[in-house]
Amino acid sequence: QMPLIHHITNWVSISDCANITRLIGGLPIMAHAREEVADMVSLSNALVLNIGTLTSELVDSMILAAKAANKKGIPVILDAVGVGATPFRDKKAYEIMDETHVDVIKGNASEIAKLAGKNVITRGVESTDVQENLVETARDLSQSQNATVVITGKEDIITDNDEIYLVKNGNEMMGKIVGTGCMAASIIATYCSLEKNHAKAAAIALSNYEIAAEKAFEIAKTPFAFKTKFFDEIYLLDKNVENLQKIYSIF
Repeated sequence: QMPLIHHITNWVSISDCANITRLIGGLPIMAHAREEVADMVSLSNALVLNIGTLTSELVDSMILAAKAANKKGIPVILDAVGVGATPFRDKKAYEIMDETHVDVIKGNASEIAKLAGKNVITRGVESTDVQENLVETARDLSQSQNATVVITGKEDIITDNDEIYLVKNGNEMMGKIVGTGCMAASIIATYCSLEKNHAKAAAIALSNYEIAAEKAFEIAKTPFAFKTKFFDEIYLLDKNVENLQKIYSIF
């Protein structure tokens, strides 16, 4: 169906997010100017907000776009990159959630714990050890925000407070290259644009994504060779019946 996925995202991984969206079957658009974001949302099937390289002006664009997405009824995915690192970043993440409805909130353990009100610190954009029950933390945030919450890590946790999914696919090489978390938000948005059960869509999306990483690592053992093969395996997922059976047998 080639859904159009509108990204207001960070400058570090913007090209990778566009590529991964295209490879999984979506159409990416990366429009940031406040003068056009609402118009672009009117053409789109999902909206990704990534605060990795945030500025006040960029957050203004995000809020305008999210309000337009809420009005249209398309899913909004917030990638809470670096929340817990600085007060400014925390404030802007809450501002987005307070002024708009976010359908899927994604982050690592410390980012989600911070949004859930826990006393944690994020080390730049890297997760720190969180001494909390992560499933309950995710459920607390899901309930308070009426949103699906995704915690990415060695074991991904996805919940909408009613359903809980654990995804245990992937490979540690994913952590050796920049942008895999950002790309995961693009994959999640593409699936959520076509499936109204956002928890299930996010779980399937991450399983697809991480099985592709497993397949890539079977062949490529160094970071940039892995990245190239990873992109290829994303593209080839629907060509491999064995992979599809492995993905969908868990649901």
